[in-house]
Amino acid sequence: MRLYYKAVDIYEILKFLPHRYPFLLVDRVLEADEKRFRAIKNVTFNEPQFQGHFPGYPIMPGVLLIEAMAQGSVAVVVRQPEFKPGMLVFLVGVEEARFRKPVVPGDTLLLEGELLGYRRGLGRVRVEARVEGELRAEATLSFVLRSESGGSVA
Repeated sequence: MRLYYKAVDIYEILKFLPHRYPFLLVDRVLEADEKRFRAIKNVTFNEPQFQGHFPGYPIMPGVLLIEAMAQGSVAVVVRQPEFKPGMLVFLVGVEEARFRKPVVPGDTLLLEGELLGYRRGLGRVRVEARVEGELRAEATLSFVLRSESGGSVA
């Protein structure tokens, strides 16, 4: 039986993600364990990227969708044995990224991912982003754990 950690609010998220406004792109972790996660990002019109992407037809940039998926993936990474408080998780690769349909203000983005592999501070997560059950984006993301001093855990 898999043990899931339930709903992590914004105050807990701020403890393991160094990002802050306007670059914090996860609002809540619904559940996570050492293999899977589910998180949400509420997309709102007052976010700064919508001033220029695109005026009159605001859509969330693909690079920010990838970043939101990466930030959600950290919920799995922080549950790996090597992770210690103060470590940082760096995105080091994006593979098989596909953008299916635009994400717009008012959408609630459900981020779901599964750890594909992890060894000595290096890992890969397959992530999907959905709105109301409809797939909007997907990618396989690679990451590395680093100490605050810059050293790898490997």
